[in-house]
Amino acid sequence: MTAAEAIGIMGGTFDPIHVGHLAVAEEAREALSLDRVLFIPAGQPPHKLPGSVTAVAHRVAMVERAIADNPAFELSTIEIDRNGPSFTVDTVEALARALPEATLHLIVSAETFGELPTWHEPERLFEAARVAVVPREGYPAPDPAWLAEAFPGREDRVDFLEGPRLGLSSTALRGRVAAGRSIRYLVPAAVGAYIAQHELYRRLPAQ
Repeated sequence: MTAAEAIGIMGGTFDPIHVGHLAVAEEAREALSLDRVLFIPAGQPPHKLPGSVTAVAHRVAMVERAIADNPAFELSTIEIDRNGPSFTVDTVEALARALPEATLHLIVSAETFGELPTWHEPERLFEAARVAVVPREGYPAPDPAWLAEAFPGREDRVDFLEGPRLGLSSTALRGRVAAGRSIRYLVPAAVGAYIAQHELYRRLPAQ
């Protein structure tokens, strides 16, 4: 990575990564003229119970396979390599320190953006990166008045993308596998093969 790049940050549990994640990243790459997009699997997501997430080695392997054919997509293990909960703001600030001349764009869904005020010290995010908001089926676009009230003076740090509007979720895909249903065309073929090979998601964790 060179100093003057525009870099997208695509974080998530990726349990599993699916074509919706990839389509969102590609849309952001094109719309925002990004040089590359970093896919950053969470180590221990702070909003999930320990043991409720698939082992990180499997999630990393699936991301590697999913992005292998796109030279603009890159895996980063920054959250896995760091001990403790994976707070997004810590990740973004660490990347900003490592790449002080780069422009960082944190890519989030409209659903996630609406939850931003509840995140760990979200105001710090806007100091380190711009925020790119991608629409998601079933969730309205954020109201500009809400944005101005929640983060006054930060409106110019947010970019709203027009698409893609794919209604996929990792939760639903895990459910399909557990029910013996096909996930073909919903995940990259290499990811589907990995899930089958390692018999992932055959049983859902107890609620």
